[in-house]
Amino acid sequence: MKKLYRYITKSFLGTFLLTFFIVVFVWVMQFVWLYVDDLVGKGLEFKIIAELLFYTSITAIPMSLPLALLLALLMCFGNLGEHYELVAMKASGVSMWRSMRPLLYFSLMLSVMAFFISNSLIPIATLKWRTLLTDVQRQKLAFNIKEGVFYKDIENYVIYVEKKGKDGSSIYGVKIYDHTDHTGNTKIISADSGYMAMSPNQRNILFTLYNGYNYTDITTDNYKETRPFERMSFKQEQIKFSLASFDLTRSSEDMYKSYQQMMNIRQLSASLDSLERRFDNKQDAFTTGFERRWGNYNSLSIPEPRPDTTMVAVPTRELRWPLLENYDGETRAALVNMSVGSAQNAKDNVSFNKLDLSAQTENINKHKKEWHKKFTLSIACIIFFFIGAPLGSIIRKGGLGLPVVISVAFFIIYHLISTIAERMAVFGDLNMFLGVWLSSLVLLPVGLFFTFKATTDAALFDGDSWKKFFKRLFSKQ
Repeated sequence: MKKLYRYITKSFLGTFLLTFFIVVFVWVMQFVWLYVDDLVGKGLEFKIIAELLFYTSITAIPMSLPLALLLALLMCFGNLGEHYELVAMKASGVSMWRSMRPLLYFSLMLSVMAFFISNSLIPIATLKWRTLLTDVQRQKLAFNIKEGVFYKDIENYVIYVEKKGKDGSSIYGVKIYDHTDHTGNTKIISADSGYMAMSPNQRNILFTLYNGYNYTDITTDNYKETRPFERMSFKQEQIKFSLASFDLTRSSEDMYKSYQQMMNIRQLSASLDSLERRFDNKQDAFTTGFERRWGNYNSLSIPEPRPDTTMVAVPTRELRWPLLENYDGETRAALVNMSVGSAQNAKDNVSFNKLDLSAQTENINKHKKEWHKKFTLSIACIIFFFIGAPLGSIIRKGGLGLPVVISVAFFIIYHLISTIAERMAVFGDLNMFLGVWLSSLVLLPVGLFFTFKATTDAALFDGDSWKKFFKRLFSKQ
């Protein structure tokens, strides 16, 4: 049995590792295509891009691990069934359940490891990925002056180049607007030609200009009337521009640490306690304040209007309500306006607090969802084992054809149910436990059904058996 278990495990592990890295690669490529505009043309160092892709691959584990496990199980048992190795095992007295046992142990160990990945590794990787991606998105494009376009990415300078040479460094018809004094276009450098080159430390760019002028407006008290200026000619002048603003600035990770995706179970539990306590205090304060401010109207004994009384506009006609009959017309109008204003204030207060409490409830639900999701990855690995292993032995097809189609179909069903149910749970339309675990509750009976059929040698996909079943069904009727 040890040799048999070793053979099955060896057949599975290679397929699992291959499919896992393929699935992770697909998710990383999806990220690259999604954020390609933020990555291209900014002169990012290779280590920055490699670091970002590394964190992306870690955050893709919750999506990749269950799919890779399902696909590997389908391929492994599909190959064993296609080459009649499962038949040989059964003929030797090894049941389907016993042949599945080593991979069941592996799936259980994988689910335990998945919990620690989801609880400890994923929050850290998500935090670093989010921070680094934000820094990359804020990063300026690499220094690149185009012909006939005013270049404004260097702080306090605007550069215009009429034409560039074929070498990419020679420039002609150069104008540089110096705004370092923040007084407008009072300093202008104009040159017939020039040359651009990076400094040896790659921190500055040097402009060597030829045959030009420096124009400077002299901003005296009455310069708008006299318009004095200075003009200096030069045959050669060198200007240095700092490229410090093009460097990637790493932000502090503290700005994202309060997000629920960046927390482990212990941090989520502590945050939930604080949020729920604050919600209860806010609700109690609103209820107490509302009753104290507006509850005194309940104690007023307002007599009913006289039977012959009709409502008329105030103050153009006499209002004959007993509560206001002792007041003159202007006072009555003031009292009515004050009452209307008080009612509107009460309505606005209720609306504001309703929105505030709804936002707090949604935030609490998001934390609860993340708390539950720390366990869903582990359970998904077990569920997909009970789907992949028996289904692979039933269909008896290896390779990347039918197993890929079946695994992707099951994974899409799982992902769609999870996404829809979790969204409903966050907005309060569904119980949180049911919303997070609905996909698992739907697919678990499916996996147990396939396992039962595989262990009892039921011909689940045999056309003749289904024909006989329907003939017996309709013959009884």
